[in-house]
Amino acid sequence: MGIVRVNENDFEAQVLRSELPVLVDLYADWCQPCKQLHPILVQLASELEGKLKIVQIDVEASPMLARSFGVQSIPMLVLIAGGRPVDQVLGLVDKKRLMQMIAPVLPRAANAVEPAELSQLLTARHAVPVDIRDAHAYGRYRIPGAVHVEAEELEARKGELAPSDGRIRVLYARTTDAAQAAATKLSESGVEVAYLTGGFLHWEADGLPVERGLPT
Repeated sequence: MGIVRVNENDFEAQVLRSELPVLVDLYADWCQPCKQLHPILVQLASELEGKLKIVQIDVEASPMLARSFGVQSIPMLVLIAGGRPVDQVLGLVDKKRLMQMIAPVLPRAANAVEPAELSQLLTARHAVPVDIRDAHAYGRYRIPGAVHVEAEELEARKGELAPSDGRIRVLYARTTDAAQAAATKLSESGVEVAYLTGGFLHWEADGLPVERGLPT
C-alpha cells in the first residue's frame, strides 16, 4: 500500500473509518525535517503493511485539517485508532521512537508477550524466560531466571521447552524477529512457546530487572 496522500475530501474515509490504526504525517513540501522523516515512514509502511496505515496530509493544501489537529509546527505525527487520536509526537524522530508509539495499537500474535506482561508472569511464577542469544550475550546479562538455549539448539532441545510444570516458556533474543521466528518453528513441530516482543532491548529500555554475570 505504501504511504497514502490524504486531503479534506477523503480524510474521513481514509482515516476515521479505517479498520487499521493510522499514523498521520502532517507535513509541507518546504519542510526540511519532513523530508528527513519521509524515508523512515516509507520503511515503516513497508514493514507494517496490513497492520498499520500511514497517510500524509499537506498542511498548506488542507488548512482545515491542519487547524483541526491544532498544528503549530511540523512535522507532526498523530496516531489514530478506532477513529480517535491516541498519541502524537512533534518534530523529527527516529524509527525507535515511532515504534514505541505505534506498538500499543498494532495487532499482535496470540503467543506474543509484552515486557511488562512477562514481568508480571515471572512474579507470579507462571513463565520461564528462555534466552536464545549466544553464550557470550547470555553470560553478560539476561532476564533474571532465564535458561539458555541457543537458537541453533532449539530443535534438538525442544523437549526441554514443553510446559510440563504449567509455566509457559517465553523465548527472547536481542530483538523480536529471531524469537518470533523460533517460536513459530517450534509451534509447527508441536511445541507451544511464546516470544518476547521487542526482545531484550525493549526489556532493558523499559527499566525491567537484569541479571548480570554467569548464573551460580
